[in-house]
Amino acid sequence: MPHPVPENGLVVFAKRACETCAMVESVLGELARSGQALTIFTQDDPGFPASLRPVDDTTLEQSFRFDVEAVPTVIRLEDGRETARTFGWNRTEWESITGITGLGEGLPAMRPGCGSKSREPGVHEQLFARYGDTGLTSRRITLDAWDDEMEACFERGWTDGLPVVPPTDARILRMLEGTRLRPDEFIGEVPPNLSPITVEKVAVNAVMAGCRPDYMPVVLAALEAALQPEFTMHGLLCTTCFSGPIIVVNGPIARRIGMNSGINCLGQGNRANATIGRALQLIVRNIGGGRPGELDRAVLGGPGKYTFCFAEDESDPTWQPLAQARGIAPGRDAVTLFQGDGIQGFVDQRSRTPQELTRSLAMSLLAVAHPKLCEFTNAMLVLAPEHYAIFRDAGWDRARIERELHAAMVRPGKDVIQGAHGVGEGVAASRRDEMIAKFWPEGLLIVHAGGQAGLFSAICAGWTGGRFRHESKPVTREITA
Repeated sequence: MPHPVPENGLVVFAKRACETCAMVESVLGELARSGQALTIFTQDDPGFPASLRPVDDTTLEQSFRFDVEAVPTVIRLEDGRETARTFGWNRTEWESITGITGLGEGLPAMRPGCGSKSREPGVHEQLFARYGDTGLTSRRITLDAWDDEMEACFERGWTDGLPVVPPTDARILRMLEGTRLRPDEFIGEVPPNLSPITVEKVAVNAVMAGCRPDYMPVVLAALEAALQPEFTMHGLLCTTCFSGPIIVVNGPIARRIGMNSGINCLGQGNRANATIGRALQLIVRNIGGGRPGELDRAVLGGPGKYTFCFAEDESDPTWQPLAQARGIAPGRDAVTLFQGDGIQGFVDQRSRTPQELTRSLAMSLLAVAHPKLCEFTNAMLVLAPEHYAIFRDAGWDRARIERELHAAMVRPGKDVIQGAHGVGEGVAASRRDEMIAKFWPEGLLIVHAGGQAGLFSAICAGWTGGRFRHESKPVTREITA
């Protein structure tokens, strides 16, 4: 139980580690001898100041309840209400609050104090979770004293097969500081179970994924994009194919939160890349019910179903970023979600003209899904800087590259119909006499990313649901939360 605080009198918060608190110990003695009700809460050493019967506040409960930001803090209470406060040592203000003149003879007129222990990094959220009105509504799970938190998460099926960060109240509250949205604000219904999700539930899963609070706006925007009908998240989850959401982040926020758009940007090692994508996948699993072997029916799946998230390299002013190409204003933050598979490596270290490189890229892009399947999937081309430099130095911009690639992938129907060249797969035989494009005109997304050294780009095949051109599409959404 917290120590009772008198309705009237003075309350002081101090700590031994603060030089100013130690300096005013004699002043506190003067206050005690004045006959006024005086309560001294000590934050670090229950015996400080020893001669004045301090109250142990090493739990910091009273420091939290009085919202102490610095020590020493002096507060006057009248009829249980705070009527005055000062912090640090300022003789004039102390005299005004206490009504005693001539305090601290021989001391300097003023000296700043120190930060309250209740305001140390990470502490305030824990105190708020323990003593405050958190407003959190998520169902709480109480573990026994000897239970292992990590194992408890595995046992309850909350993980993707890797350990998750246990979502304590303090961690959830800290995560919620990353957004202006209210914890109870409704975001949408997460497929496949169409379960409602609030900002608080997003924060819970972001904690488990290992996100930092400043990642929250990206996670929220990615979720909002995934819930758009045209992203067909339900189908993407229930499909027997390999696919999952691929998240591409554009804008200043990518640099601000430390995302990787360079060396190994499609791989491991970057916290933001790894955990933002993982947070979305955990939301789909824990809120939407998209668990492998249940509603997730992927024959093989792929590593991207843990996480697939990276930032676009926007350092080259000649390159138009993906978000801008998809209608977002320059300088704005955005996410693009693409229904994609894993990485198909593209290696061409000999082509030196844009024409050669276009034909070379087209040969690899034609293999997406199957060389004879056309207008069947979309694709994402992650164009590495050295490959893009070949186009850039020849004056080719994004629009020219896209146009030339599409043209290079148009083939006679007779070569891609079912049964042609002794292969059963292909387009319908009725299209024998057509010239057939590999992708829909909007079906090839190009992203500029990767290390500066190496003529290696990547192709991410799209989900087979992309054949329903107007029903299943990539989605771009501005980050605003």
